[in-house]
Amino acid sequence: MWENIAQRLEGRLVVLEPLESRHEEGLWRAAAEPEIWRWMPLNASSSPEDFHAWVEDALALAQSGIQAPFAILAASSGHEIGSSRYLTPRPEHRGLEIGFTWMSRATWGTGANVEAKLLLLEHAFERLGCMRVEFKTDALNERSRGALAALPASFEGVFRKHMLVRGGELRDSAYYSVVDDDWPDVKAALRARVEALL
Repeated sequence: MWENIAQRLEGRLVVLEPLESRHEEGLWRAAAEPEIWRWMPLNASSSPEDFHAWVEDALALAQSGIQAPFAILAASSGHEIGSSRYLTPRPEHRGLEIGFTWMSRATWGTGANVEAKLLLLEHAFERLGCMRVEFKTDALNERSRGALAALPASFEGVFRKHMLVRGGELRDSAYYSVVDDDWPDVKAALRARVEALL
């Protein structure tokens, strides 16, 4: 089951596909605004070469089984609008992380990110059999923290001096989680939010 962790996940607003080289050109167009990358560990939008390296790294991590990256497409057009990943899969502990999520600025507030999270969580809990899904974000990233709280995911604390990012900048990471006991309520809340936007 976990051998094929990345599956095509279809929603009404977005479709998630396992990342492939064919997605690169569309994702590069979606990733063009530096604001998207402000809180990421690195800025892949500075040049086509940097973005190509980002895609190649993601594909290598997928091949090794360390991560499972997705391209996020608009369901209406099939155009690439962002990306997300399953990180640190731990089948022996029935857990994983969802992270490295970014979406084009034009999609913010449209429900695309809400449905992408719904699809990823649904796959994790209902097909992979997870009992825990975690998220981490820069402790200073209020937009991301607000989105995680709205899932709702449970805030678990801040790991101080957790990472060096963007060429050596110190980052504290805020951790959140959804566990299988939470999932029915989280699923209902996410579905209601998506329905309200259709």
